[in-house]
Amino acid sequence: MSDLQLIGGYADKGLVEASPTMTARRMFGLALKTWPHMRPLLKHLLVLLAFMFSGGLAGLVGVFFGTDLLTNKVLLGEGLQPIQATVLFLGDEYVTTDPLKLGEGVKTDLPHATGKSKTGKRRVELPEADPELTQAQRKTVRNRLVLWGAVSGVVTAIVGMAIWYYSSWVWQSINQNLRVAMVERAESLSLRFHNDSRVGDAIFRVYQDSAMIINLIQGAIISPLVALYWILLGLAFVAAFDPWFALIVVIVGLPIGWLTVASTPRIRRRALANRIANSNLTSRLQEAFAAIKVVKANRAEARVFDRFDRDSVSALDAAYFLRLDMVLLTTAVALLGGGMLILSEYIMVSWVIEGRETFLGALVATFIGFVVWNLGAVQIARGRIEGLAGGARDLLGIWMRMQDLFLALERAFYLLDQEPEVVDPDDPVPFPSPIEHVSWRGVQFAYEADRRVLQGIDLDAYAGTVTAIVGSTGTGKSTLMTLLLRLYEPDAGSVEINGVDLRAMAVDDIRANVTIALQKNILFADTVARNIGFGTSGAKRSDIEAAARVACADAFIQAMPKGYDTELGERGGKLSAGQRQRLSIARAIVRDTPILILDEPTASLDARNEQQVLANLADWGKDRVIFLITHRLSTIRNADQIALIEGGRIVESGSHDALMAMPDGRYRAFVGAETSGSQARGSR
Repeated sequence: MSDLQLIGGYADKGLVEASPTMTARRMFGLALKTWPHMRPLLKHLLVLLAFMFSGGLAGLVGVFFGTDLLTNKVLLGEGLQPIQATVLFLGDEYVTTDPLKLGEGVKTDLPHATGKSKTGKRRVELPEADPELTQAQRKTVRNRLVLWGAVSGVVTAIVGMAIWYYSSWVWQSINQNLRVAMVERAESLSLRFHNDSRVGDAIFRVYQDSAMIINLIQGAIISPLVALYWILLGLAFVAAFDPWFALIVVIVGLPIGWLTVASTPRIRRRALANRIANSNLTSRLQEAFAAIKVVKANRAEARVFDRFDRDSVSALDAAYFLRLDMVLLTTAVALLGGGMLILSEYIMVSWVIEGRETFLGALVATFIGFVVWNLGAVQIARGRIEGLAGGARDLLGIWMRMQDLFLALERAFYLLDQEPEVVDPDDPVPFPSPIEHVSWRGVQFAYEADRRVLQGIDLDAYAGTVTAIVGSTGTGKSTLMTLLLRLYEPDAGSVEINGVDLRAMAVDDIRANVTIALQKNILFADTVARNIGFGTSGAKRSDIEAAARVACADAFIQAMPKGYDTELGERGGKLSAGQRQRLSIARAIVRDTPILILDEPTASLDARNEQQVLANLADWGKDRVIFLITHRLSTIRNADQIALIEGGRIVESGSHDALMAMPDGRYRAFVGAETSGSQARGSR
């Protein structure tokens, strides 16, 4: 974009047509879902709450004491209350002798009472007399107050930093619990779910949306409690000075509440649009980097950048408009709060001028000296009213953030709410050993209800044999093998090992005994040895090297600068396709499982390496069941059994020679088509 359009598109609904519903019951339900992730740290949360509330109360009391000491004692020279003298380690000569200030009550026959003000409230005028504290005593009180302030500041800073560090650990531990639970649930879901989901969206949910559990505790539980605590405490103190102030606060709060309720649906819609836009941006970023080689090869950088730029601008607009709505609402509330402050300031100054008695001043005069409206009383009351206005703004901010928070939590719990399609039985049977045969019995499967991939598969494969699964693209070859791993459940029929249905076994047992080497060779930025041993806990170096020799990878590994300890680039980018494929085969072999599935195992190998790998596999797998998914005729020929899939069914099965002997056989036609296609490709 040539410029940043601050208002353009503000009225558009964008990614969300209507405001999502988020009732109090729904919020409460989402909050309850977070409890299992908070429960392990409950005692730490209670400790934090105790520190927050006790520290807040202590701070408020300290402000009252300090303000009274500075304004009424140090500046005006009034005598100390007994508790103040005790705290400052001063003698009785500093304590006031005025019975009114000592809290003995205010009586109409006291010489201080001179009549009533225009409002009917008794006006109190203290007699004009010399201050009770001498100049030297006032300096002593000042010095003790400064010393206490310095000590309190140092202690508060040290305790505050410790609590901040402690609370950070608590919040991050809770977030970690939710994040791990989300990833565990995502990994437990079948591939049917992942096929329909964007990787970037799942990443955003786990990394960003899950962090909202911290904001839930801070922003939706602790912060509202703290804000309400301060508001109620402030109202109590304001009412103690004069109930009229409390009534003013309540009256001003009514339009603030109406504005908040009226603006909530719009804030909620903006928050959801912001989450969706940033999720789309994360997905676009993941896709761009995952396909970087394809992008460069097709000179599509400009197109990818344009698409990313559009998503980035959309995310920017969504975030900006959300905050703009928040600012507009906050400004309106701030204007109302400012008006309340101006009005209260005018009233308080008027009461100071007429010497008006505070509402409950005499009751607390033993502790602090706010019997009448004076400088100290005005400062404290102003501070409480400002605190009330600030508390209202805080509550408003909390409420606005809660809309985004609960929408994000709902997105986070979307993963946790997904029920795994593949689950363990209540009483799983052990994986059969030794393995004798693998069978598919009338298996049917569809990714979508109206598009069936497998239409009734019947197949047997025996230990010590290699079975090749062949057929044109999209006929269900790989799908057949994923059912053997229980990555999906068949819609009908069963997959059996030694006659035992896989659904009667634990998923971990099955996948611990079945290995697959995928066509897409996924390698990690780690050493060669760790890449081969990935997924095999406790794999010895000798086992890793033996697997590499079977896969014909040992020679090129030894030629690397550090051999098996050579660091590979991300996704093995420094290796050729054939080298990556051999490492993938070695990774499958090192697991030493009774069932091995090789998906296009030699697609990137030259003829010599292909024949050597197949010969090694045949020798290595004498007591195992091996499946090959391949189009290469050179790979197919050596298989003990070939199963040809067409239209979701196995139409022919047998050895290569037996199938080729059938004059009108479909396998023979398939081989002919593949041969002519290979020749045509070779002639080019």
